[in-house]
Amino acid sequence: QVQLVESGGGLVQAGGSLRLSCAASGRTFSRYVMGWFRQAPGKEREFVAVISWSGGHTFYADSVKGRFTISRDNAKNTVSLQMNSLKPEDTAVYYCAAANTIVVVTTTREYNYWGQGTQVTVSS
Repeated sequence: QVQLVESGGGLVQAGGSLRLSCAASGRTFSRYVMGWFRQAPGKEREFVAVISWSGGHTFYADSVKGRFTISRDNAKNTVSLQMNSLKPEDTAVYYCAAANTIVVVTTTREYNYWGQGTQVTVSS
């Protein structure tokens, strides 16, 4: 199994930036598609971004495209989410997730492992 631990969340004003990190345990990190999801109060968990095994392919939700960047370092077993130009509607708990697949996937049910989440709050 893979264990995932997120960090880097916090409080930031609108227009600011945060960088989230996810540390993974296990010896097969490079063979997992890695994604970021978020869940706001009263809302369903939604897709944010995904990155392929080697990092060569990425895909983003329309709501964050152009503002967020996902990256991974397989040598360090980490995946990151750089969030710029943050908006109040970005406020949510952000989750790191791993999928046992070779193609990028965007639905919650396709991911096998989840982190505990980290809170991101954007004030107006």
